[in-house]
Amino acid sequence: MYCQKLKREAEALDKPPIPGELGERIINNISKEAWQLWLTQQTMLINENRLTPFEPEARALLKAEMEKFLFSDDAEAPAGYVPPAK
Repeated sequence: MYCQKLKREAEALDKPPIPGELGERIINNISKEAWQLWLTQQTMLINENRLTPFEPEARALLKAEMEKFLFSDDAEAPAGYVPPAK
């Protein structure tokens, strides 16, 4: 399948990662590799912003960031994020 995030052919997800229309959009346009990149970004957002994922405000923020990350080029690291030293 052609992955919108990676801009190339890649392995498709096995099933929608979330329910609803957005889940269908993801399974039709986003690869397994791109989804894993999002999960890494999501973890970083949760940690850097000290989000509690079960709170409605945090879920809304993560959903908006997920759409930006997967379907546009507007996603960026959280403010103040410093990558770990290698």
